[in-house]
Amino acid sequence: MERENMSFPNTFVLLGFSEFPWLERPLSAVVLLSYLLTLVGNSSIILLSLVDPRLQTPMYFFLDNLSLLDLGLTSTTVPQLLANLWGLDKAIAAWGCITQAYIFSWMGTTECILLAMMAIDRYVAICRPLQYTLIMRSWVYVRMAAASWSGGLASSLLQATMTLQLPLCGHHTLDHFFCEVPVLIELACGDTTANVLALTVLDISFGMMPALLVVISYTFIARAILKLPSAEGRHKALSTCSSHLVVVTMYFGPGLSMYLCPPAESSQAKFLSFFYCIITPVLNPLIYTLRNKDVQTAWKKILQSQGLVMAWKARSLPV
Repeated sequence: MERENMSFPNTFVLLGFSEFPWLERPLSAVVLLSYLLTLVGNSSIILLSLVDPRLQTPMYFFLDNLSLLDLGLTSTTVPQLLANLWGLDKAIAAWGCITQAYIFSWMGTTECILLAMMAIDRYVAICRPLQYTLIMRSWVYVRMAAASWSGGLASSLLQATMTLQLPLCGHHTLDHFFCEVPVLIELACGDTTANVLALTVLDISFGMMPALLVVISYTFIARAILKLPSAEGRHKALSTCSSHLVVVTMYFGPGLSMYLCPPAESSQAKFLSFFYCIITPVLNPLIYTLRNKDVQTAWKKILQSQGLVMAWKARSLPV
């Protein structure tokens, strides 16, 4: 019996937000709408950067990678969350749980590193404007993005593999809405000291270190902006960095508080995870595009071209 209890289960049960049954239906509508907006918004950014040469710069290259990460992050968690909110069956197959643990850890860690790379890009743009094109060459920012993806993958493989090797016994119920490494560790009945230590070290390396790099970069950026002689120049520099700074705050704030200072209540932890899994990905495209003149110009160009095509087709139709 003990051996059977310690075997890896065929399914897990995700409790999700079942402690708030009155909230499940409204929450499912919010999740579905947010997911659709995430798909449209992030896909639009990638499409625009492909068709408009003015958006083929290091900043938009990093933004494309951020959009890919947001698409992967939400597509890993949202379908299962919607199924749980709409139905009575809260179960998830073991292979689905393993996939969620690996991919979510990969996407989340990569996004942390990528946001730090974007801060470096903004530092070079503000503090070394005359040398920007020389420093941020194509092979440089491509390698920076590749390092982000590779670092996230290495962290994910280590975290998830160590977690899945733990003996699981007793119930296989996760008090969460998706399979996340810290929640899976709580199911283990063996010694989890090595897992907790590895998780802490990786969180510091790929969570706090990128956040610290962002803080250092923006400290130098703030000093450079304050030295600008004109108010117009300071305003332009601030507008260039403000979008990234808002996204960094929204992502690192809940994420670090979740992993480094876990909330005492599971419901609080779930709502923190809900914010950076569902809300942040839908806000990122809005933050980067609402005040971005280059993106607005690209949209106008596409819409105008579509309007001209439609007008030409209308004229060419036989009367």
